[in-house]
Amino acid sequence: MSIPTEPAAFGADHVEVYELTYRHRGKSWEDEARDVTAIVRGLRADATALLDVACGTGAHLAEFARHFGHTEGLEIAPAMRERALSRLPATTAVHDGDMRTFELGRRFDAVTCLFTAAAFLPTPADLTTAIRRMAAHLVPGGVLVVEPWYFPETFLDGYLGGDLVRLPDRVVSRVSRSVRVADATQLHVEWTVADATGIRRFTELEVMSLFTREQYLTAFDLAGCDAHYRPGWLTGRGLFVAVRRPG
Repeated sequence: MSIPTEPAAFGADHVEVYELTYRHRGKSWEDEARDVTAIVRGLRADATALLDVACGTGAHLAEFARHFGHTEGLEIAPAMRERALSRLPATTAVHDGDMRTFELGRRFDAVTCLFTAAAFLPTPADLTTAIRRMAAHLVPGGVLVVEPWYFPETFLDGYLGGDLVRLPDRVVSRVSRSVRVADATQLHVEWTVADATGIRRFTELEVMSLFTREQYLTAFDLAGCDAHYRPGWLTGRGLFVAVRRPG
């Protein structure tokens, strides 16, 4: 399995309703970014440069830009990247790239990969490759923060989700079903968007790997980082927090 140039789940239709729906659930990219900033500064008080890998629409990155003197993003999906560029200051670059192969030619005090983006990698080998690329962009002593998807033992097979968002100018519904297939989650999503122009429907299939906690920790170790898992966090899925070893 390979990551396509523009994953079907992250095209223009998705970008239109993505933040709207999750904010309706109570997700705050701003609170999450502020909390991650505190974690980074707790381990590296002088951190001034941050890279957000798989930055999506730039919602975390916009808040990070308020706390770090230099910020950059990496995003593979064109529609997500375009939305990020439209909201971020001109000084924040958002690069087109795959987290397994990117090379930006500089190092950062902190690298983040949030909202379960690493789980879209298909194999543990891909995860290790991506973590190595992230760590390669850290200065010694730099901090790497990765938000996982669920682990095999915490995933709820057959989980059903539903959202209805009503605004003055449109109504958005999202229904989903998550099933386990081998070592991955298949998330089937159906969207309906109603506005003055009519009613539109589209479907998505997102595939996320159910990596084990040990597979994440092994990937960090092979990348030259000392890592630990912090359960819970704001999303309930926890965070892996790692520091790049000297050398």
